[in-house]
Amino acid sequence: MIAAAPPRRIWLCADDYGLAEGVNRAIRDLIGRARLNATSVMMVGPAIGRAEIAALQEVAAASPRCAIGLHATLTAPFRPLTMHFRPLDGGLFPPFPKLLRLGLLRRLDPEMIEDELAAQLAAFKDLLGRAPDFVDGHQHVQLFPGVRDAFLRAVKQAAPDAWVRQGGRRQRPAKRLGAPKALLLDVLSAQFRARAAKAGIPFNPAFAGAYDFSRAPDFGLLMRQFIEGLPEGGLVMCHPGFVDETLASLDPLTVQREAEHAFLAGDDFPALLAANGVTLG
Repeated sequence: MIAAAPPRRIWLCADDYGLAEGVNRAIRDLIGRARLNATSVMMVGPAIGRAEIAALQEVAAASPRCAIGLHATLTAPFRPLTMHFRPLDGGLFPPFPKLLRLGLLRRLDPEMIEDELAAQLAAFKDLLGRAPDFVDGHQHVQLFPGVRDAFLRAVKQAAPDAWVRQGGRRQRPAKRLGAPKALLLDVLSAQFRARAAKAGIPFNPAFAGAYDFSRAPDFGLLMRQFIEGLPEGGLVMCHPGFVDETLASLDPLTVQREAEHAFLAGDDFPALLAANGVTLG
């Protein structure tokens, strides 16, 4: 009799801890239910402080396999921690399209980028008392040309034991069509992986979780697609949250966060993991 294959352990990472108190509460709730095993923290978010971090550390302590990382942020509507950061847009980081365009045109100052990321890493260590387990990027900024080399240098210096997130999929070519956002991440991640490997920094072997948030699709159906064929150590990004005034004022992704939380907190999610031979444990 052939023994059943052991379940594949994947990362399910909730982004944006620190964006709003409603987001923080939803993430802590899912960690407490063992429905997440990673979250990344925005050090420039308005819902960051010692009380919010203490609450996160308390719930994560009961789930020792839960990793806590830094959600490096370089786009509006957030402000840099370093005073000399440029370019700014009304005192804020530039919006996502502008930062990507400047990166593609090689018009970002790598020293300023590295200094800002070093400041966010230092702020993480100050609040949590240790370096992050991993480092990723808000709106995938870590993958951008003009950012990625500075990002990897900052991580190597301040968090030498951390791994970093790459956003490339590991699927058959036919499945790469029809998802422009995921296709862009595939392209940007190829160079990022090469640079991370050269620097000796580990990264997740595959990524899933990108979709068109504005269309409010069935998140359960999406999760089934995300975990299909995801290898050991693969990572699924998610954005659970409860809508509050702070979230509504800062981010267009609002009610869909509640849909994500509802599915991940419900009974169908563990059944989906089991049916696909996947575990977060």
